[in-house]
Amino acid sequence: QLQACGGGLVQAGGSLRLSCAASGRTFSSYAMGWFRQAPGKEREFVAGIIRGSDRGTTDYADSVKGRFTISRDNAKNTVDLQMTSLKPEDTAVYYCAADPTWYLPRLPRQYDYWGQGTQVTVSS
Repeated sequence: QLQACGGGLVQAGGSLRLSCAASGRTFSSYAMGWFRQAPGKEREFVAGIIRGSDRGTTDYADSVKGRFTISRDNAKNTVDLQMTSLKPEDTAVYYCAADPTWYLPRLPRQYDYWGQGTQVTVSS
């Protein structure tokens, strides 16, 4: 089970930190991803971190590269998304996802488990 939190309303240029807490004792065995979905749009990949080490390989969508940072803490069963220099176009519901794959999937259908989503609104 995944539980995401940390969303809110922020002005353009501001920062937010999302966190996703996972239940279970095998958190490190899952690749973790963050996705977002804006109204009327498809769910899109934001960032991902490979299963295993806290310092594992990461991947970012071009639109957030250099502004967002994904990290995981296997001891706490959490994966965070630090978002900086936020833009109005970052406004969306953000979801965390997990899958036991050894790869870093970018498609929503490649993830088996999903959190409930947290709203991020960036005002101009």
